[in-house]
Amino acid sequence: MTQNMNAIIMGGILPAVFFGLAGVFAKPSTQAGIGTGLYLVCVGLAAALVGLVFHLSLPDKTISIRSGGFAILVGLTWAIAAGLVAFTLSKYSTPISKLVPLYNMNTLVAVCIGLVAFAEWKDVHISKLIIGSVLVVIGGTLVANA
Repeated sequence: MTQNMNAIIMGGILPAVFFGLAGVFAKPSTQAGIGTGLYLVCVGLAAALVGLVFHLSLPDKTISIRSGGFAILVGLTWAIAAGLVAFTLSKYSTPISKLVPLYNMNTLVAVCIGLVAFAEWKDVHISKLIIGSVLVVIGGTLVANA
């Protein structure tokens, strides 16, 4: 396999499957009776365990204050989002099949910020990006209103 294909599988397809499974597992967890705070503690413990396995398994052990700070911001923003999803599932009994397409429009947030903050607009086909973004919005809207 080419390096590009490995990157697509390891950084795109497998994470999509695992993020999808996380959404599916969130529903029975919140429906079985768990507070949002304890839900996040359990998720955080699992994330810490996986982080330890990655740390021990991979050769690169570098960190800086800057990189660690950004990693903490990743954790904070992800935890807030996961907590809001868990709260919504438990409080409003919203179907996960309606929430996932909406919160996965997060790709548009990341794309927009990446275009500006990292000057990625230089490396993309803007017309294809706009068409894809419109399709994401249409898809999320259709599924949420189903």
